[in-house]
Parts: sequence; structure tokens; C-alpha cells
Amino acid sequence: MSRGSMTVRAARWSATHPWRAIGLWLLLVVVAVGLSVAVPKQQTKAKDTWTGQSGVAAQLIEQAGLGDRPSETVLLTATNGPLNKATATTAINQLRQKLTAIDAVGNVGQPVWAENGKAALLPIDLKGTADDAADNVDKLIAATAEVQQAHPELSINETGEASLNKGIWKRVGADLASAEKLSLPITFVLMLLAFGALIAAGIPVLLAFSAVGAAVGFYAPLSYLFPDGGSVANVVLLIGMAVGVDYSLFYLKREREERRRGRSTLDAVEIAAATSGHSVVVSGLAVIVSMAGLYVAQDATFSSMATATIVVVAVAVLGSLTVLPALLAKLGHRVDRPRVPLLWRLNRRIGPAGISRRILAPVLRFPRVALLVAVIGIGALGVPAMDMKTAPAGLDTLPQSIPEVRTMTALQEDFPSRGTSYTVVVKASSGAAAGLAKLESAAVKSGELVAVPGQKIRQAGDTAVLNLVSPHSESSAEAKNALTSLRTKLAPAALSSLPGATWAVGGEAASQSDYGQHQRDKLPYVIAFVLGLTLVMMAFTFRSLAIAVVTTLLNLASVAACFGVLSLVFQHTWAEGLLDFTSPGFVVSWIPLFLFVILVGLSMDYHVFVLGRIREGVVEGLSPRDAVRKGITESAGVVTSAAAVMVSVFAVFATLGMIEMKQMGVGLAVAVLIDATLVRIVMLPSIMVLLGRKAWWPNKLSAAQPAEPTRELVTV
Repeated sequence: MSRGSMTVRAARWSATHPWRAIGLWLLLVVVAVGLSVAVPKQQTKAKDTWTGQSGVAAQLIEQAGLGDRPSETVLLTATNGPLNKATATTAINQLRQKLTAIDAVGNVGQPVWAENGKAALLPIDLKGTADDAADNVDKLIAATAEVQQAHPELSINETGEASLNKGIWKRVGADLASAEKLSLPITFVLMLLAFGALIAAGIPVLLAFSAVGAAVGFYAPLSYLFPDGGSVANVVLLIGMAVGVDYSLFYLKREREERRRGRSTLDAVEIAAATSGHSVVVSGLAVIVSMAGLYVAQDATFSSMATATIVVVAVAVLGSLTVLPALLAKLGHRVDRPRVPLLWRLNRRIGPAGISRRILAPVLRFPRVALLVAVIGIGALGVPAMDMKTAPAGLDTLPQSIPEVRTMTALQEDFPSRGTSYTVVVKASSGAAAGLAKLESAAVKSGELVAVPGQKIRQAGDTAVLNLVSPHSESSAEAKNALTSLRTKLAPAALSSLPGATWAVGGEAASQSDYGQHQRDKLPYVIAFVLGLTLVMMAFTFRSLAIAVVTTLLNLASVAACFGVLSLVFQHTWAEGLLDFTSPGFVVSWIPLFLFVILVGLSMDYHVFVLGRIREGVVEGLSPRDAVRKGITESAGVVTSAAAVMVSVFAVFATLGMIEMKQMGVGLAVAVLIDATLVRIVMLPSIMVLLGRKAWWPNKLSAAQPAEPTRELVTV
């Protein structure tokens, strides 16, 4: 790469104007943080997530103005034994007095007593919209807590859609704070092990953390186009820390390597910019291209994740190309100070790729055997993926440590008619209500569904709405069968004959089911988009179709192993004690699509770096085998450190309470671990040796005369 390349020009300017580069970076971060404060981040609305038949139902209900008012419920049970009705009545009267005094409360209904005599509930209707309910639910929780304090012999808890969501996001916030506290020190320790010096270890962590902060700020105005579905902060931290540290690591390792060869600081920075800097740009573009595949899913939550990830990767790339060269130029040899004596000596004694060189030797000697063993290993891990079961997240997948989740679970156990609810809406020129009455009778007779006591068919104009309930949890086979029966048998039989009828079955459970099906339907298109674009990108970058095909196959191998491990861990119970969760028997429906996109992007992160070092050896005139040996050994230390950072950050998420976070953390950690070891140290070198110079087909790399890189001309 010539001296005039973009990465070299940026590095040279930053290195010769370090204070300007550092000042501009700090200004960028400050402006971004200011944006996050000044611009309120937009959240997705309910209609943004409408899909399938449940989306049609929600639209019909909204057009007719028949939506349920937001409601909450207070559940009363005895601390021990059966519920004392007199005591419970006293508490209910106190609740009614406190709750009716709250402006946000529209009506407090009559208490409902459970048939088993173990519980009572108090229904509450709220004023305004669901967003208003979310803003005012704290007042209801506070009032309930006051009555609970006055009646220690009772268990009095408030739950409902608004309070349940609040409890969930409170837990998510606590999990995110825990992840931040753990990931930063773990990453710093790993960098300390990699460099043996405090300043060198701290630079990648600080740059990555500043990139995460800047990305969160820049996303705030973008949220008006791509509203936050609730997971943006998690994803930005997860991906931002991983790639931010890796990009700085690639650059810093190469700069130190060149200084050890006797280069001046400025020469070392420029060579690092021409080699590792170029790899950082390609890696960043690969992650961006992969994440853009989430837009193909046509899902508001995925679009917000894609946007935020693209921003954090772009900021991390920018930082590694500008402020990092400035810091290295300003610090010079002081970047290796202060040294940690034991770690420094250990690093010097082991040398670069000490362990990887020992693994690589038999791989290069027996490439066919090594490739066969690796394929068998990957295949064994991937086989369980063929039996992967996916289902939407629901009440059963939420941590029981969330009080509102425990209350809702108990509520559905004591009051089956408050279980999994389905909403049937029909629009017809006449007979809409009569058709729903016929449907209600048939549904109850089927034994799969029950009517909601005291709730009547709602009608406005030519549209009518009916609520039916399955007494089973929404993730159960019974509830799923009830939805299928309602949509394919009961509703068509009762409603299809109505004149000009348009009908649909919706509700929360139906919406979750439709969402999962939507993800499964979009997955093939996302796979085709991501693999197609990354294949073209690799072919263009290395001018080799063979390299592009090999890259695609290796990515698919890593994904297959990841999905297989997910199936083994979360569809069975053997890992419950290890990871502190209750197995739902399935993988949450959005996880496979999201993991595929992330894994392809992250695997390209150091894959490009490794191939770049192998290509350097080929251009220098080495044989294919020697070029592979040189490229793998010279990059192994960086790849190992980069993979260790990713695995540690992702493993932190596997310790969190939310099952989706666990599945995402386990999947990413396992995939990166396999990708950095079995795939990159065994499969990739064995394939490259077996292909020889054909690996670069149709490009024929010509061997250059070995020359010392100078500031006038730097080669890759």
C-alpha cells in the first residue's frame, strides 16, 4: 500500500499533529455525549412491531377505537395457608381508598375471588394510553406497598402490562450496569496480560469505552428514524467493547512490532497504518455490511440494533485511525511503561505465537488430516442445530426474581381466565357481534379456550371484538394448539360466512407467535444478503474468488457450531445449575437471526487481519506453506488477545438474568472461541496449504523483491 493511502495519510497527520488529533477526538466524544443529553431518545411504539395476522387485528381495533384501556391488577394471597376473606376485604378497602385518590386511575373494579379460595384480585382501569400507564404505574406500586406494610400477614402485589414492563427494564438496566462493571476490568486485565505494560493495556480499553459513549450519543438523533426497541444500549456495549479493543489491539501490536525491529516511532506508526490500519478498515466495513443485513428483516428492533452497531463500529474505526496514532506518536517508547515485571518477562520469554506455533506445526505437516479432524469436530458440534427449536420469549422465559413476573405467574395459576389471552376482531357489513357470539360458544365447547368472566363483546360501527383465554402459559403446547385451532378452524367456521367479513386473531400471545414466524421467514433472505455481500467484499479486497468462497464456508462452520451449542445448552437441563437459569426447552426466536449477523461480522474482524499477514508472506516470495506459517504465527498473538477480549465480554452477558442475554452471550462466546482456535488455527491454514497459490485465484500474486519498508513506500 502506497504512502498516499487514506489510512497512512490519516496516521501521518495525527502523528505529526498529536494534540490536534487528541483534541478533535475529545471534542467528538463531548459533542456526542451532549447529543445524548439534549436529544431525547425515541422508543418504538406498539404499531412499529405489528406483523402478521396479529398486526391486522391491532390495526382493525385501532381504526374502530375499540382498544382496551390500560389496566393493572393487585393480587392478594395469604403468606401461609388459605386466604382469610375478612382480612383480605379490609386490605381491599384500603387499596380502593388509596388507588381511587390517584389521578391516573380511571376506575377500581370489584374484587374477584379465586375458586380455590387461595387468592383475590382487584382490577384497576387506568386513564389515557399505554404510554401514560407506563409513566404513572409507580404511583400504583407505591400505594400497594403501603397497604402491604400494614398487612404483613398477606402478600399484596401489583402487576399488569405496564408494571411488568417496568420490572423487566429495571432488571435489564441492573444487568447492563453489572456487565459494564465486569467487562471493563476483565478487558483491562486481558490487555495487561497481552502487553505487560499499564499504558499499552489502558489505551485500547479507554478508546473502546469512549467509542461506546460517543455511539450512544450519536444514536440519539438517529432514533427518530430508527426508534430504540429496548436493546440498543446492550448491543452497543457488547459490540463496541469487542471491536473497539480489537481495532486498537491490531494497530498497537503492529506498531510495537515495528519499533522492536528498529523503526522510529513515526515509521512504525505509518507501517501499522498501512497494514493493520488497512485491516481495521476492511474489518469495520465487514461488520457494517453484516449488520446491515438486519435491515432486511424489516423489524423495528433489529433496525435500531443495526443502526447503533454501525455507528459504534464506525466510531471505533475512526478512533483507531486518528487518535490512536496521535497517542502512539506522543508517547513513543513510553507506551511500554510502566512495565509489570513478571508479565513483561513472561511475554518476552514466550514470544509471539509460542503456543499457536506448536499447534500449527502438525497442521502444516499433515493438512489433510488436520482439516478432516476439524471438520468432524465442527460437524459434531453443529449436528444438534438440526434439532433447534425456536419460540417467542414469554412469561416462562423471564427471571422469577422479578417481583412482577412472580405475581403474574401466581395470578394466572389462581385465575385461569386471566391466562393467555387472544383477541378476535371482525369487520363486516352486518352480523359482526352475532358471529363472535357464535365463535365464543364454539370455542368454549372445544375445551381449548374459556370466556373471560364479566367481559362482553365490544362493538363500534361495523367492527366487533371478543377476548378468549387459554388457561395455559403462552409457551405451552396447549396454548399454541389453541391459537392454531382458533385461526384455522373455529374462527373461519363462525366468521367466514358474514357479508364482507374481514377478521383476524391477535393479542399478546398471537403477536409473539407471529413475530417468531416473521423472523423464521426472513432468515433465508438475511443469510443470502449477508453472505452475498461479504463474499463480494472479500473477493474485491483480496482480488481472489477462492479466498471469498473459503471465507464464506468458514463463517458457516462457525455459525453451525454456535447454533449446535445453543441447542445443547438451552433445550436441555444439564447446564441450568452452571448458568443459573431454568431451561425453556427452546431458543428465543430472534436469537438465531441476530447471532448469525453478528457472528459473520465479528469473525471477519481478525480473519481479514490473518489473511493480510499471509498475503504479505506470499508477496515477499515465500512458498504457500511458509507464508501461512509466517502469517499465522505473526498474527496469532493478536488474534488470541482479540478473541480473549470478545469471549470475556460475551461471557459476562451469559451471567445475566434475562434468558435472551444468556443465549446471546453463550452463543457469541462459544462461536468466537471455536472460530479463533479450531477454525483459524486448524481449518484456515490447512485449506490455504492444500490450495497453495490457487488460494489467490484468479489473482496471481507476484513475488516482490524483499525490501525494507520505508516511509516512502510501505507494502502489504
